[in-house]
Amino acid sequence: MPRTTPDLTLPSLAGRRAVVTGGSDGIGLRIATRLARAGAELVLPVRNPAKGEAAADGIRAQVPGAAIELLPLDLSSLESVAALADTMRRDGRPVHLLIANAGVMTPPSRQTTANGFELQLGTNHLGHFALVARLLPLLRAGGARVTSQVSVAAARGAIDWDDPNGTRSYDGSRAYRQSKIAVGLFALELQRRSAARGWGLTSTLSHPGVAPTSLLAARPELARASDTASVRVIRWLSARGLLLGTPDSAALPALYAAASPDARPGALYSPRGPGRLGGAPAEQELYRPLRSEADAARLWSLSEELTGVRFPA
Repeated sequence: MPRTTPDLTLPSLAGRRAVVTGGSDGIGLRIATRLARAGAELVLPVRNPAKGEAAADGIRAQVPGAAIELLPLDLSSLESVAALADTMRRDGRPVHLLIANAGVMTPPSRQTTANGFELQLGTNHLGHFALVARLLPLLRAGGARVTSQVSVAAARGAIDWDDPNGTRSYDGSRAYRQSKIAVGLFALELQRRSAARGWGLTSTLSHPGVAPTSLLAARPELARASDTASVRVIRWLSARGLLLGTPDSAALPALYAAASPDARPGALYSPRGPGRLGGAPAEQELYRPLRSEADAARLWSLSEELTGVRFPA
């Protein structure tokens, strides 16, 4: 029996500016393409310019006339984040959507960012934290919706407050779970602070379920020379329509969270299928590690301390 592929109808995004991190590959590329098809003006911050150009060409092939701006960004470098934000603030155009989608997952050994943070915490959370803080004037001007991509990994685990960078004891999977919990706690605290301080933006969360992407594939920049056994199994199951999603269906929760008029501030959207691994998007209960407001406030303070980037009081 052929797989029924879920889909989503987006409202018109004509005249709206959308920033998608990780938009040159995998789920992020699908997200960016769908936003362009809905009329959004895309900003794709990319680490690899050639890959970014190829992605932009691919989007324009599907959406002739798509407005796409490529800008350099390495989320593992706070200096690169600051440079991108400076460029965008000089331009001065409001941002209406920001989808924090980019991330890295379980490098074979502990690696650090340019600023000395554990790579997954530094890239997945701290880089996005600094980006949102530095773009806040443009996000406020656009009455933006900020959507943060978490993971089923955030369903368990905790922040290691005593050793967040894993300098004393490191486990790649545990560090990945921590980074995605941090992403979720930040997104929820962003919504609370925006509401309390009148910033005028809304924050939502999404997770893509499980689908074959480059996260667990060969990544030379992460010292991963070949595909992991996990991604080979995921590809096999996905190709046969067994429980898991596809890259196209995995993009839908973030698209719903970012663009649907029905998405609620502070809500988490995921696939609705068994185990929340695949299927059409739907709201789901927040994972237990994301429910503590005290943890979210503590993480916010820690993130400001680590990055040296502060939101307005």
